[in-house]
Amino acid sequence: MSEAAERAPQTFDLVVVGGTPGGIMAGIAAARLGRSVVILERTAHLGGLPANGLGATDISTRGCGGGLFRQFVNRVRQHYVDTYGATSPQVADCSDGYHFEPHVAEQVLLAMVAEQPGITVRLRRQFDALPANVTVVERRLTALRVTARDSGEVESYQGGVFVDATYEGDLAAAAGCRFSTRREGHAEFLEPLAGRVYKRWGTAPTELGEGSTLQGDDTIQAYNYRLCLTADPSRRVPLAQPPGYDRSEYAGLADDVRLGRWTGLKGGPAVGLERVVNSVKLPNGKTDSNNQHHAFISTDLPEENYPWPTADWAWRDRFAARLRHYTLGLLWFAQHDDALPAEFRAAAARWGLTGDEYADNGHFPRQVYVREGRRIQGEYQFTAHDALPVVGGRPPVHATSITASHYAIDSHAHRKREPDRVHLDGFLSHPTKPYTVPYGVIVPADVDGLLTPVPVSATHLGFGTLRMEPCWMAMGEAAGAAAALSLAAGCAPRAVKLLDLQRELLRRGAVLLYYQDAQPGEPHYEALQLLGLRGLVAGWKANLAAPLAAAEAAQLGVPLGTPRGAALDRAADGLRE
Repeated sequence: MSEAAERAPQTFDLVVVGGTPGGIMAGIAAARLGRSVVILERTAHLGGLPANGLGATDISTRGCGGGLFRQFVNRVRQHYVDTYGATSPQVADCSDGYHFEPHVAEQVLLAMVAEQPGITVRLRRQFDALPANVTVVERRLTALRVTARDSGEVESYQGGVFVDATYEGDLAAAAGCRFSTRREGHAEFLEPLAGRVYKRWGTAPTELGEGSTLQGDDTIQAYNYRLCLTADPSRRVPLAQPPGYDRSEYAGLADDVRLGRWTGLKGGPAVGLERVVNSVKLPNGKTDSNNQHHAFISTDLPEENYPWPTADWAWRDRFAARLRHYTLGLLWFAQHDDALPAEFRAAAARWGLTGDEYADNGHFPRQVYVREGRRIQGEYQFTAHDALPVVGGRPPVHATSITASHYAIDSHAHRKREPDRVHLDGFLSHPTKPYTVPYGVIVPADVDGLLTPVPVSATHLGFGTLRMEPCWMAMGEAAGAAAALSLAAGCAPRAVKLLDLQRELLRRGAVLLYYQDAQPGEPHYEALQLLGLRGLVAGWKANLAAPLAAAEAAQLGVPLGTPRGAALDRAADGLRE
């Protein structure tokens, strides 16, 4: 591309690379504070994985989700109420907005963006992770260059702050941020289940299988596609045998079915596609069909994705095509291979792709489920310990929290099937408790003017709980608010006053610290959150209606007999950065 083909620079207060939900929420948060925003997305669609099959929201305690994420799920539910009626099966199947069809997620996110006139969206803009595509002055990122995929033109964008909302961390890497893609060993952070682990699904966390070394290595957990399938004849698109189909890739599945081999203690469904995919019901007879964690052979394709995080887009596109071919071949095998029992094939044959999803992509998801890419080195590195309970049953409470969150520490396979192993290497789940996420995980240690709410700073296992879309949305919202506040104050994002950021997030309905008996919008909630983060309201319950004890009154600096809520408000008013 010649220099003559490069357009004149365009300037925005906030430049977001990646139209993922995290990037979208960053843009909305900054725009509602009066900032101009551009969102640069490589594909022709906004929405990331929720718009590409991840329709069963990954959150263990729904009360941990607030702010823009809660607006999203509320709008999803309202869509089904408005379209089908409050007592419809679709409303029941949407699970209060937490389960949704891919096109509904995209529509809701587009509507949220459209309400903000300060946001400009540029689709089919490709950022290539090369130093030549960024301008960094005295360690501050000031500009980037993308390619308009339809015209081939190079476009330059200048910004006050930048957000890397890519699943891969491409912008941060190009700007010079340190990052990791490796899996740490147990000895490095003493995290449970760190390193090379073979673990039968569903067993106690300490029960490891033969071959487990707990040693770290340079491997990446597997990717797949989150499939939207249906058995509804009016919507079902029959599956075709993909060109170049290789039966040998799937032959082991027939032996597993015949011998009843499973990776878990209790096994799973014996026949049909449920034997190879784990499906969650969505509205209108559709599913979110993910990898089957009880199976040795499923939609994950371990090992072959190792280069993805640092590869160029040409390689990634080739792998995406390979993964699509593999996935369609697996489904074809399950429906047609004579080595499988007839009842198995008949049950599998009920299912197909969904005719009213992804019409421009053969009814197949447009994006690979990139579970883990680069993890940027930030001012704080989140580990498994940050999500595991300590004194009082809570995980460590971070005074700099930008969101609460809760999901198990989750990892998919790092290696293909190996002989005499109880499961695939690295496939695990470890329980957690609702935890807090410190601001430092989205603040790169090396570059100013940049926030990274998607490729966050964490170990492999720490990332394994942060990497869920509700948490990414919350971290994105915090990034957008922090960007706006930093521009208003004339400081770098890392120097934003955390108390100001937390107050802004709480005004917008965020949850920074989870309590079982308190929710955004209730009286005294903001004060409760701010004081709880500073250790003044311990435990899982706030008990706002209970009398104030003498020790609490002294700690809060209020007269005994002051109502608890009023005492919290008064103490919170006196907080200083």
